[in-house]
Amino acid sequence: MTSNTQFLDVIKKSFAAYLSAGTSRSTAKLKPLHGQIAGDIDEAFGFAYTVKAQGYKDGKEEDVRGKYYSKKVDITVLGREGPVAGYGVKFIMRNYSANSNNYFENMLGETANLRARRLSYFQIIIMFDKVPHFRAGGEFTGYDRLTENNLSKYESLSEDNPGLNPQVPSLTCLCIVTLKEKSPGHSFKDEKEYMECYRGMLGDPGLITYSKNVTASFRDQVVLNDYESFIM
Repeated sequence: MTSNTQFLDVIKKSFAAYLSAGTSRSTAKLKPLHGQIAGDIDEAFGFAYTVKAQGYKDGKEEDVRGKYYSKKVDITVLGREGPVAGYGVKFIMRNYSANSNNYFENMLGETANLRARRLSYFQIIIMFDKVPHFRAGGEFTGYDRLTENNLSKYESLSEDNPGLNPQVPSLTCLCIVTLKEKSPGHSFKDEKEYMECYRGMLGDPGLITYSKNVTASFRDQVVLNDYESFIM
């Protein structure tokens, strides 16, 4: 089973795949994350179940029928009668503030669609506490910093009851990490320079660490920076 420290290395591999691809649209960044998480879930569920995910075994996601529409689920656990659980995995690497509510609303929508079919559905959300913001042409305009306001919706989510509300994930793992800066206050010209910089820093063992800048507090339904307890 992957430890919290090892999970940071998995996040780093995903970030490295993003840098190698040169775009956040590439699915290559998902394979290290989905594959490792799927392996841990497979170990947790045992031999009576089959786990399907990109980057794991046959490398295929399962198309799961929800209440309102079918969806390819990031990680699916299959029993003899079909899907019994699903996991959504998000790694937000850029332009967070403008899309913060959309990310949250989409998460609730996909959760409700699957949980209404009586499936357990879990969410793993990874984000930097300082997320670079780029304009459409790649111009770097600064950083979006996670604020108490950004996280307040996750605080409310942590107090909700999935037994009463099908929009609420069975459990959510929120991983907030810090990406080491090139230098304090450094400003990049564009996304290309940003990527070139961090390609050169991938060998730094302290490149990605769990954030110490989170002041929000969460109750039982959201696990903060503790992948081990979430996955077990």
